[in-house]
Amino acid sequence: MDILTAKGVSKQFGNHQALNKINLNIPRGSIFGLLGPNGAGKTTFIRIVNQIISNDEGEIHINGERLAPRHIGAIGYLPEERGLYKKMKVGEQLLYLARLKGVPKSQAIKKINDWLTKFDLRAWRNKNIEDLSKGMQQKIQFIATVIHNPGLIILDEPFSGFDPINANLIKDEILKIRDQGSTIIFSTHRMESVEELCDHIALINRAEKILDGPKSLIKDQFRTNTFEVEHKGDISLLSQQDYSISNHVTLENGMEKTSVQIKNGNSPNQLLSDLIALTEVHGFTEKVPSINDIFIMKVKEGSHHE
Repeated sequence: MDILTAKGVSKQFGNHQALNKINLNIPRGSIFGLLGPNGAGKTTFIRIVNQIISNDEGEIHINGERLAPRHIGAIGYLPEERGLYKKMKVGEQLLYLARLKGVPKSQAIKKINDWLTKFDLRAWRNKNIEDLSKGMQQKIQFIATVIHNPGLIILDEPFSGFDPINANLIKDEILKIRDQGSTIIFSTHRMESVEELCDHIALINRAEKILDGPKSLIKDQFRTNTFEVEHKGDISLLSQQDYSISNHVTLENGMEKTSVQIKNGNSPNQLLSDLIALTEVHGFTEKVPSINDIFIMKVKEGSHHE
């Protein structure tokens, strides 16, 4: 069962169409990448789910129930624009936010201690938020987002401002939370994080959904049967067969690197056999498009169709 479904969700601000009949199915227990360029409509959709703004048309259901105020407590939301009380002490702030989400005081105190220990922040418990670095503040906001064990967590640019070590720390926690049964909607411009974390993705551009599905299947759809070959020896004769050759680069020690695309239904095994007949093969790797490649391709297509 999907934890969240959106059917025909639209939102307009004056003459600007922010969302146009968006349909989404977000599987329970997944990390769902909500992708799109700036201004595509991602944040509008997230704000509708969090009931900060309302949609003009369509419906959103959570756990099969139409979205209602009672669902707010079951959602953890980390907005792109961080918001903490700067004059408040770390421990007091986390306790206050946990209590707002309905966590009993004794349980909240234990959870706060566990999270501060995990993030190496116990020494900062009685410091004001304004005394913490930006990265520390973002760790505190992440703790506040997940401390009530929400079934649905929405993370909008969660790695913004983190160094690589702390970004990996947060990635590990996101994966643990997913494995414990929560569902994460993950909005980011960092496509390498999408590659590492997401099970499913949806791409929104100019208020409309243009791509949606399991990440592995989407990458399969964009395969071009192109292989990168490292070799010693001329392979130009392949172009006389059912292959297309491009991106030829001369490397050191007589090595060369060439992209070869299979045409007319030949198999990778046949390509490898034909290569061995012509050259000394040192490397043979399929060039599978990255999520970043697919993102750029689809967004450019949308621009060309104007």
